[in-house]
Amino acid sequence: MQIFSKELTDTDDSYGELRVIRCRKRDGKYGKPVLSSGWLDFVADYGLRVGDKVVLLSEDDHNLGSQFRIEAKRRIMLFGGEPWGDVTRVAY
Repeated sequence: MQIFSKELTDTDDSYGELRVIRCRKRDGKYGKPVLSSGWLDFVADYGLRVGDKVVLLSEDDHNLGSQFRIEAKRRIMLFGGEPWGDVTRVAY
């Protein structure tokens, strides 16, 4: 189940991999989620850039409880359309 998605902006300069990324909801009128600790490392590891999108998903596991997964997406040009494709980790 998708919790939220975020398109990367110029201020934001997995495959079984455990990451800790802090996500909190802003107080007040603009209650958008804010990603902090661990976020910039994720952006760098996946070579994400302005206009890419991340999607946070929740998966319930009866044994482990709630699990969260983050997917990186990039808009691709395909036969005149612009679908979102998965972004994989950058190889070093």
